[in-house]
This record gives sequence, structure tokens and C-alpha cells, in this order.
Amino acid sequence: MAGVTDYTFRRLIKRRGGVGLVVSEFISVEGLTRGNPKSKRQMRFDEDERPYAVQIFGGQPERMAMGAEMAEEVGADILDVNCGCPAPKVVKNGGGSGLLREPERLETILKEIKRTISIPLTLKLRTGFTDSTINVVDVAKMAEQCGVEHIQVHGRTREQGYKGLANWELIGQVKEAVSVPVSGNGDITSLEYGMKRWSETGVDGILIGRGAMQNPWIFRQFADVLAGREPYQPDLAEKKSVLLEFFELCLEEMPELVALGKMKQLAGQFTKGLVGGAQFRQTLYHSHSADEILDNISIYFASLESRDTFGDGIVEADDLVIESCDAFKESSSVVAA
Repeated sequence: MAGVTDYTFRRLIKRRGGVGLVVSEFISVEGLTRGNPKSKRQMRFDEDERPYAVQIFGGQPERMAMGAEMAEEVGADILDVNCGCPAPKVVKNGGGSGLLREPERLETILKEIKRTISIPLTLKLRTGFTDSTINVVDVAKMAEQCGVEHIQVHGRTREQGYKGLANWELIGQVKEAVSVPVSGNGDITSLEYGMKRWSETGVDGILIGRGAMQNPWIFRQFADVLAGREPYQPDLAEKKSVLLEFFELCLEEMPELVALGKMKQLAGQFTKGLVGGAQFRQTLYHSHSADEILDNISIYFASLESRDTFGDGIVEADDLVIESCDAFKESSSVVAA
């Protein structure tokens, strides 16, 4: 997720356990291949993050191949092509879901990348550019022929953005149409719903994104379910600790002002559905220093302790993959995207 799954956030999630694969933010090959410092920083990772995938986006075959080669050179285990981002600034330059309008260009990109790298190539798709031009099955078939080893389908069109419901029937059709592993994405708001969709469609995995911000233990919980265990439930002290840990990690990597913004972003998702969460978020949004943030966290959790009514984390969805395919791991694993 752009602006979310950076070096700091990935380490926080990895430490919670159950993660089989972490994925970078999606990275512009235009910036990457032209020496943009930010783009290069986005590929940074620690050895303990492995297996690690770099996701790139762009519309020019030559640049995409160059970006893929750079990702392999820094040590990425997997190269993922983004063909799903609906953002106008990405689409207008032919990247993200804009490639769904030009399957021939996407085919050229995939072939060029495949000729350039030796690590596995994967693809993230939406179901189509508009509701009237759904073409995900045909695009998936083409991608398989190009050597793509895993296909991830977000069950919405670019036109939908993040509105409406994801079409899991189409995701199931993709799974039936290709022989490579397929993972589904969209509206996974609970363990029960995720397992239900996984079972119904026969996909090899499911993807969850924003849910990792609301519930950093979701990876571990899915791993527990897959292993036949009761899903792990963090206590109140651990929930407080993870917020403090994230802020500490942010302060290690970035100026305080930037860290404040990152903290507010995570806390905004983390406290959804929790007792007094809305008021706490407003308090954090108006905090202007590290000390204020830390004080407000302490006050909020102290009030929860006194009420003893802290609810379970709420799970949302988009880009965390639970894999059960040999291409990534011999046994079922959980993947953060």
C-alpha cells in the first residue's frame, strides 16, 4: 500500500508473527530508473523481512524492465507488477489499472521483465477498467502465457475504486481459467469471511491490506486458523505496546513531524470500532509533538483499563496474501502486501 507498507510498518507487522512474505510500497519505475532518492529508499529492506517482494508500476516496457532488474539487484526475492492502482496520476501515465485498457502493452511489459530477471514474476490485477469492460480472465490467461507465476485479483474495476462490493465470482473464474496460483482480494473484514471466500472460490490465497493497520495480529490469526489453532487475541497491554513500538520505529527513521503523521495514520485505522476510538483519533489528530502523542496514548489506554471494555480489533481488506502455493512456500503461509 502506497504510503503504508514502508520499511517501518513492515518491521512492525513482521514482529507480530505469522507473516510469510512482505511487499514493498508500489514504486514508480520512472523515479526508480531516473535516480530518484525516494524511489530507491522504498526498496530498502532488512534480511529478516525475507522473503521480500518489490512491487513496481509504470507504462513503459523499457523502464519497467529496468526497474525490475534494479529490484533483483538489491536482493528482492519476487518482482510484482501493479496493474490495479486506480489513482488518476498513475492511470494517466499508463500505469496501474490503466494497463487493463491496453492488454497488448501489458503483455509487452511482462515479456520484457521476464527476459530481464531470474526471480519469480507476479501480477496484481483488478477485474477491468470499467464495469462494461471487464477483462480480467483474458488478461490472466495472457499473463500466464508470459510466464507470470502468481496472479492476485482485486475484485473491483478501476471505475469502482474502493466502492461497492468486490466480485468474488470473477475471482473464482480467474482461478478456474489458469493453472498458476491465484489469490483473491476485497472486503475481507474478518477471519470468518476470509476463510469463507477462500473456500468458496478455491483460490490459493486471500489478500488483506488495511486490515493489517486495524489489526496487526491478523497475519498470526490467519496462520493460527490454518494450523487448526484458536486465533491469537492480544490483550490491552499488547495493543498499547504496538502503538508505542510503531511510533518509536518511526522516530528512528524520520523527522518527528513526519513520524507524527505516520502515527496518526496508523492510529486512525487501529482504533476503528474500539470504545472511545473516535474521540481518541480526534485527540491524536490535534497532537503536535511526540510528547503529546505519547501522553494521549497513555491517557486513552488508562481509560480503557478502568472500563475493561476494550473490544477486539476490526479486520478490513486489500493486500495481505495468505499463500498455499509451492511457488512461495511449501506450506500455507501468510503474506503482507
